[in-house]
Amino acid sequence: MKTEHRPTRRLLLCALACLLPAVANAAAPDWSQLGAEQQHMLAPLREQWDSLPAERRLRLLKGAERWQEMDPEQRARARHRLAKWQAMTPEQRSRARRNLDRYRSLSPEEKRHFRQVLERLRALPPQRRAELRERWREMDDGQRARVMQRALKRQRARERGRRQD
Repeated sequence: MKTEHRPTRRLLLCALACLLPAVANAAAPDWSQLGAEQQHMLAPLREQWDSLPAERRLRLLKGAERWQEMDPEQRARARHRLAKWQAMTPEQRSRARRNLDRYRSLSPEEKRHFRQVLERLRALPPQRRAELRERWREMDDGQRARVMQRALKRQRARERGRRQD
Protein backbone atom coordinates (compact mmCIF):
# COMPACT_ATOMS: atom_id res chain seq x y z
CA MET A 1 0.00 0.00 0.00
CA LYS A 2 2.72 2.48 0.94
CA THR A 3 4.39 2.17 -2.45
CA GLU A 4 1.15 3.22 -4.18
CA HIS A 5 1.23 6.60 -2.39
CA ARG A 6 4.88 7.40 -3.02
CA PRO A 7 4.42 8.73 -6.57
CA THR A 8 1.57 10.90 -5.30
CA ARG A 9 3.71 12.25 -2.45
CA ARG A 10 6.60 12.96 -4.80
CA LEU A 11 4.31 14.74 -7.22
CA LEU A 12 2.82 16.78 -4.39
CA LEU A 13 6.27 17.70 -3.01
CA CYS A 14 7.45 18.73 -6.49
CA ALA A 15 4.37 20.89 -6.96
CA LEU A 16 4.93 22.55 -3.58
CA ALA A 17 8.59 23.15 -4.36
CA CYS A 18 7.60 24.86 -7.60
CA LEU A 19 5.03 27.03 -5.84
CA LEU A 20 7.31 28.29 -3.05
CA PRO A 21 9.11 30.93 -5.17
CA ALA A 22 5.75 32.17 -6.44
CA VAL A 23 4.42 32.44 -2.87
CA ALA A 24 7.56 34.29 -1.76
CA ASN A 25 7.25 36.72 -4.69
CA ALA A 26 3.57 37.27 -3.91
CA ALA A 27 4.50 38.20 -0.33
CA ALA A 28 7.12 40.69 -1.56
CA PRO A 29 5.23 43.49 -3.31
CA ASP A 30 6.23 45.10 -6.58
CA TRP A 31 7.08 48.81 -6.52
CA SER A 32 3.58 49.78 -7.62
CA GLN A 33 2.10 47.86 -4.65
CA LEU A 34 4.09 49.81 -2.05
CA GLY A 35 2.42 52.59 -0.11
CA ALA A 36 3.44 56.21 -0.67
CA GLU A 37 5.47 56.33 2.57
CA GLN A 38 7.24 53.07 1.72
CA GLN A 39 8.06 54.35 -1.77
CA HIS A 40 9.43 57.57 -0.29
CA MET A 41 11.70 55.70 2.13
CA LEU A 42 12.87 53.19 -0.47
CA ALA A 43 13.15 55.71 -3.34
CA PRO A 44 16.88 55.04 -3.99
CA LEU A 45 15.91 51.47 -4.89
CA ARG A 46 13.03 52.36 -7.22
CA GLU A 47 14.71 51.39 -10.48
CA GLN A 48 15.89 48.00 -9.28
CA TRP A 49 13.11 47.14 -6.78
CA ASP A 50 11.08 44.82 -9.02
CA SER A 51 14.21 42.88 -10.06
CA LEU A 52 15.40 42.30 -6.48
CA PRO A 53 14.89 38.81 -5.03
CA ALA A 54 11.72 38.52 -2.95
CA GLU A 55 13.58 37.80 0.30
CA ARG A 56 15.70 40.94 -0.17
CA ARG A 57 12.61 43.08 -0.78
CA LEU A 58 11.03 41.67 2.39
CA ARG A 59 14.18 42.43 4.42
CA LEU A 60 14.24 45.98 3.06
CA LEU A 61 10.57 46.46 3.93
CA LYS A 62 11.19 45.24 7.48
CA GLY A 63 14.15 47.60 7.76
CA ALA A 64 12.00 50.51 6.58
CA GLU A 65 9.39 49.61 9.21
CA ARG A 66 12.04 49.52 11.94
CA TRP A 67 13.35 52.90 10.75
CA GLN A 68 9.87 54.41 11.05
CA GLU A 69 9.64 53.20 14.66
CA MET A 70 12.98 54.76 15.69
CA ASP A 71 13.26 58.03 17.52
CA PRO A 72 15.72 60.68 16.20
CA GLU A 73 18.53 59.55 18.53
CA GLN A 74 18.17 55.92 17.41
CA ARG A 75 18.21 57.02 13.77
CA ALA A 76 21.39 59.02 14.34
CA ARG A 77 23.07 55.96 15.89
CA ALA A 78 21.89 53.81 12.98
CA ARG A 79 23.28 56.32 10.43
CA HIS A 80 26.60 56.35 12.30
CA ARG A 81 26.79 52.52 12.33
CA LEU A 82 25.88 52.36 8.64
CA ALA A 83 28.61 54.86 7.77
CA LYS A 84 31.14 52.80 9.75
CA TRP A 85 29.96 49.61 8.01
CA GLN A 86 30.25 51.19 4.56
CA ALA A 87 33.78 52.37 5.36
CA MET A 88 34.90 48.82 6.24
CA THR A 89 36.85 46.63 3.88
CA PRO A 90 35.31 43.29 2.85
CA GLU A 91 37.71 41.53 5.26
CA GLN A 92 36.65 43.79 8.14
CA ARG A 93 32.99 43.11 7.38
CA SER A 94 33.64 39.39 7.27
CA ARG A 95 35.43 39.57 10.63
CA ALA A 96 32.54 41.59 12.10
CA ARG A 97 30.04 38.96 10.91
CA ARG A 98 32.17 36.17 12.43
CA ASN A 99 32.40 38.06 15.72
CA LEU A 100 28.63 38.56 15.79
CA ASP A 101 28.09 34.87 15.10
CA ARG A 102 30.51 34.04 17.94
CA TYR A 103 28.71 36.41 20.31
CA ARG A 104 25.34 34.89 19.43
CA SER A 105 26.71 31.43 20.24
CA LEU A 106 27.73 32.46 23.78
CA SER A 107 25.71 31.35 26.76
CA PRO A 108 23.66 34.04 28.56
CA GLU A 109 26.26 34.04 31.35
CA GLU A 110 29.11 34.54 28.87
CA LYS A 111 27.20 37.35 27.12
CA ARG A 112 26.61 39.08 30.47
CA HIS A 113 30.30 38.77 31.31
CA PHE A 114 31.28 40.11 27.90
CA ARG A 115 29.06 43.17 28.38
CA GLN A 116 30.54 43.78 31.85
CA VAL A 117 34.07 43.63 30.42
CA LEU A 118 33.09 46.12 27.73
CA GLU A 119 31.68 48.49 30.35
CA ARG A 120 34.92 48.31 32.34
CA LEU A 121 36.95 48.91 29.19
CA ARG A 122 34.88 51.95 28.25
CA ALA A 123 35.54 53.40 31.70
CA LEU A 124 39.33 53.25 31.17
CA PRO A 125 41.32 56.29 30.01
CA PRO A 126 41.67 56.47 26.19
CA GLN A 127 45.44 55.78 26.30
CA ARG A 128 44.99 52.58 28.32
CA ARG A 129 42.17 51.43 26.01
CA ALA A 130 44.44 52.01 22.98
CA GLU A 131 47.22 49.93 24.59
CA LEU A 132 44.85 47.06 25.34
CA ARG A 133 43.31 47.27 21.86
CA GLU A 134 46.74 46.98 20.29
CA ARG A 135 47.65 43.96 22.45
CA TRP A 136 44.32 42.34 21.50
CA ARG A 137 44.96 42.89 17.79
CA GLU A 138 48.35 41.21 18.05
CA MET A 139 46.81 38.04 19.53
CA ASP A 140 45.60 35.11 17.47
CA ASP A 141 42.15 33.57 18.03
CA GLY A 142 43.52 30.93 20.41
CA GLN A 143 45.21 33.52 22.62
CA ARG A 144 42.07 35.64 22.66
CA ALA A 145 39.96 32.63 23.67
CA ARG A 146 42.34 31.84 26.55
CA VAL A 147 42.24 35.45 27.75
CA MET A 148 38.44 35.41 27.70
CA GLN A 149 38.28 32.07 29.54
CA ARG A 150 40.65 33.33 32.27
CA ALA A 151 38.59 36.50 32.62
CA LEU A 152 35.39 34.46 32.85
CA LYS A 153 36.92 32.27 35.58
CA ARG A 154 38.01 35.37 37.54
CA GLN A 155 34.51 36.83 37.18
CA ARG A 156 32.92 33.60 38.44
CA ALA A 157 35.29 33.53 41.41
CA ARG A 158 34.42 37.16 42.25
CA GLU A 159 30.71 36.36 42.07
CA ARG A 160 31.14 33.30 44.31
CA GLY A 161 33.02 35.50 46.78
CA ARG A 162 30.16 38.03 46.82
CA ARG A 163 27.58 35.31 47.42
CA GLN A 164 29.54 33.99 50.41
CA ASP A 165 29.64 37.42 52.09
